[in-house]
Amino acid sequence: MILVMPSTVPAVGNDVAARIALQTLSRRGSAYAGEVRRLLDAALDLMRRGGTTSRPRVADIVAEAGLSNDAFYRHFPSKDALVAAILEDGTERLLSYLAHQMAKEPAPEGKVRRWVQGVLAQAADEDIATTTLAVLWNAGSVGQGLPSASRPLGALLRDPFAALGSADPDADATFVAHAVVGVMSDHLWGRSCPSRAEIDHMTDLCLAVARA
Repeated sequence: MILVMPSTVPAVGNDVAARIALQTLSRRGSAYAGEVRRLLDAALDLMRRGGTTSRPRVADIVAEAGLSNDAFYRHFPSKDALVAAILEDGTERLLSYLAHQMAKEPAPEGKVRRWVQGVLAQAADEDIATTTLAVLWNAGSVGQGLPSASRPLGALLRDPFAALGSADPDADATFVAHAVVGVMSDHLWGRSCPSRAEIDHMTDLCLAVARA
């Protein structure tokens, strides 16, 4: 039997309307997250294929993703906003990778070395370097790039630097992050690979700054 309550009687306990609305929003949120991922992946693939010779249009991106213009503008006000999201996504992936590598080392010196190796490896791996360079070239129009990633990447060095005796681990970590990311950027644009000697030198520099 279905009991129909008069509209004047307040709902008791879990409100059915609110619960159903939340379920609908949850399903819609999952669908929207899928749309965003398809747009990011499609744009990244187009940028990789275009390299530094052509920039994909919104029409190209939605066609590659199999979505519509409405879907694109539901999540991004412009293509620049999409490129910024790709940069943020790439930074988060690199942060996760570096944290994983650093966790393998018990000593702070080892953690710093792993960090330097991980950052410069972005220029050493040909596929990663090609993709990163293409994204940076596309990001030129939004005024973003590797410098914006230096601070979050440097934050990973804060604890190792403190353990090494740095008087100001936050400032020192940010300083060396800018330096190492700058070297990585030079290699990307120069299409060159950092040598073992250069990696060792950058590691020694980072350790010297921390211990100073």
